Amino acid sequence: MEGYLKILEKYHLTPNNMVLFEEAFTHSSYVHEHPEYKDYERIEYVGDGVLDLVVADLIYHEYPHLDQGVMTKLRASIVCGTSLARYARILNFGDFLRLGKGEETSGGRNNSKILEDVFEAFIGACYLDFGFQEVFKIVTDIMMNDIKNADLDSVTDYKSKLQETIQTEYRGSIVYRVVKEQGSPQNKRFFVEVLYENIVLGRGEGTSKKRAEQDAARDALKKKVMNSNGTI
Repeated sequence: MEGYLKILEKYHLTPNNMVLFEEAFTHSSYVHEHPEYKDYERIEYVGDGVLDLVVADLIYHEYPHLDQGVMTKLRASIVCGTSLARYARILNFGDFLRLGKGEETSGGRNNSKILEDVFEAFIGACYLDFGFQEVFKIVTDIMMNDIKNADLDSVTDYKSKLQETIQTEYRGSIVYRVVKEQGSPQNKRFFVEVLYENIVLGRGEGTSKKRAEQDAARDALKKKVMNSNGTI
């Protein structure tokens, strides 16, 4: 059970309550054979709520222009079973599991559902033992890269919505134009305008052309490109 201690060392943390972490890596199949132990299910419940809160906070501050519905979809795409199991594999959580003999034989250490649950239990144990500030740092370190590089098109496609809005009344297509680039190659920011027949409908910015275009389309939709008498 020493593996997860090395993970915690990265954050300069030492468990105050080792039992929490032992439970976080104990599957119900092990408890069935060793009833003196507890499984991770209660701690997993806590971790599930903590992850939702921390990721919601990170998304809120990373994407100040996203509306509630889109933020909810983005959070769901980040805090999904596939992602959580992937984090657990990266951290080698499968090696630390307590499994019953049957679950061990059937490949439980690489079972995606178990790994997803164990990741949530680990986060729950960190919260219960170290408090919110520390668990916030851990979740940010593990998940922030995916949040920053999330495919926003997969959760909301403002460009498609804008195109559909225009085409309901007009012919032709809208055009996106990069008007400025700032920053170093490693930290570049793009500024984009979206136009229809040389009329600027909206402006946006982002860390990639794709994000800047989405932001420009969002801006155009927010301004309600079609006014009450049907003109742009």
